[in-house]
Amino acid sequence: MQRRTLLSALAATAASTATPWAQAQADFPNQLIRWVVPYPAGGGTDVLARTVAEAMRQTLGQQIVVDNRPGASTNIGAQAVATAKADGYTIMSADNAVLAFNEHLFSKLPFSPEKDFTYVGGISRFPLALVVHPSFEAKTMKEFLDYVRANPGKINYASPGNGSPHHLAMEMFKNRTKTFLTHIPYRGAAPALQDVMAGQVPCMFLDLAAGLPVIQSGKVRALAIGTAKRVPALPDLPTLAEVGVPNTEVFAFQGILGPKGLPANVTQRLNADLNKALGHPAVVKRMQDFGMEALPGTPEQFRTLARAEAKRWGEIIKAAGVKLD
Repeated sequence: MQRRTLLSALAATAASTATPWAQAQADFPNQLIRWVVPYPAGGGTDVLARTVAEAMRQTLGQQIVVDNRPGASTNIGAQAVATAKADGYTIMSADNAVLAFNEHLFSKLPFSPEKDFTYVGGISRFPLALVVHPSFEAKTMKEFLDYVRANPGKINYASPGNGSPHHLAMEMFKNRTKTFLTHIPYRGAAPALQDVMAGQVPCMFLDLAAGLPVIQSGKVRALAIGTAKRVPALPDLPTLAEVGVPNTEVFAFQGILGPKGLPANVTQRLNADLNKALGHPAVVKRMQDFGMEALPGTPEQFRTLARAEAKRWGEIIKAAGVKLD
């Protein structure tokens, strides 16, 4: 009897000691969630985050507040999440910059993309297409390559900035085709695209999130798209591989990260609700409007994609000698 009483007392003590943290995990979420977006409000990443957050709110049962933390090529927002409490109430939109580029573009980061985050799940990916001004004399990829090779270094290309997916896509293209074009970096996608549409710069790699309407309207002419297969929105546009540029799949992608050490059940809950949100009609429509492909899956699948992309792009960044510090 005494033994039974002692065991009961010990069990009660252990339960009372474990209750606050265990209960907090079991009750997740029981307060609002902060979703850090490392870009200014109004951009594509911000708009998509708000759309997905609203869909997740409906299943999580808690408000999700978007917190824009732009600056330092996404490093400000990423560091804020890397150092946040690992309880599931701070998450972030992470794209190529956070997940694959910056560890190679900067000599030193205040965090490790591989070690200082919990991978929650993928949101989307969207391809980039090589586009030219309609008046540019090259009408096909073969003609474009012939022209560039006949005029090494004389053809300029635009991008939203050094180290952007658009810039690095062209660096990969140059690497694969052994060509030389001159980079003209802009401060953002809008002015870069504006100058290509105006004929001030002849070409650029353009993401479909911004470029689908101008491609469809004929304001720029797309030569090829950086996907493994053709995209439904542009069924007549060949892939780079189809036009003789193999091993050049170029796309931007994004997903959700949390701080390192998120409890497994919290990660699983966020992942499950994210996957549900990706099928929400509002999210599906937004992605269609942006020319995006949803990336549902497990946290491990998202991590595997991110680390593979980091390796692939690291080789291109090193070969091109691109640095941001």
